[in-house]
Amino acid sequence: MKPVESSKQTILIVEDEPQLANLLRDYLEKSEYRTRIIHNGLQAVSAVRDFAPDLVLLDLMLPGKDGVSVCREVREFSKVPIIMATARVEEIDRLLGLEIGADDYICKPYSPREVVARVKAVLRRSTDHPSDAPTGLVLDESRFLAEWKGKNMDLTAVEFKLLKILARDPGRIYSRSQLMDRIYDDHRIVSDRTIDSHIKKLRKKIFSVVEDEELIHSVYGVGYKFELKPPGEGEGSQTVAIHP
Repeated sequence: MKPVESSKQTILIVEDEPQLANLLRDYLEKSEYRTRIIHNGLQAVSAVRDFAPDLVLLDLMLPGKDGVSVCREVREFSKVPIIMATARVEEIDRLLGLEIGADDYICKPYSPREVVARVKAVLRRSTDHPSDAPTGLVLDESRFLAEWKGKNMDLTAVEFKLLKILARDPGRIYSRSQLMDRIYDDHRIVSDRTIDSHIKKLRKKIFSVVEDEELIHSVYGVGYKFELKPPGEGEGSQTVAIHP
């Protein structure tokens, strides 16, 4: 039996290269998504309003209006997941610094299969809702206490802050400079290696209680993100609870 058309999720592809847009459309539709294609940035915001997509694939360099402007305008009225694409990896760090509200970033050239995998991951994160009884990570800010399934990680204050920042928004990529700005309120000058050192120690402590799963992931040339095991893998999905 064919799937009901109305049950399919819609992906809005905002890409000015017709050949690439059509290739993405073909791969996404093979994965049972519906698609809409827009080639001009000037039409993108109204397309989000008109089509109410479940996710937007948004190119950075567009005729009429660039992807940064489109993303900012969309965020004024919608929380639709947005994956932004750029042809230069160094642009990703700049985009992260702008905090424009995209949910993920991908660098060209990319494989269509990678894009489909990213789409699935972002859609999964956007629809997951933690249960009232957490089964994974619990963070208690009042005591700087971090536990995994009841096991204390014994973190320092800086390590706790790092984990809280990353875990608050699973899947979001933070650059080193963003992490430094959030950890050190006095704006002291520290090097990228300082963050890397804290992350290394934090990972070691996490591994002491979470042996079967990597929670903090490095994103080459960009920074770090926190990600839990997806539903359907292992013993089931995990959750995060953060208490003030």
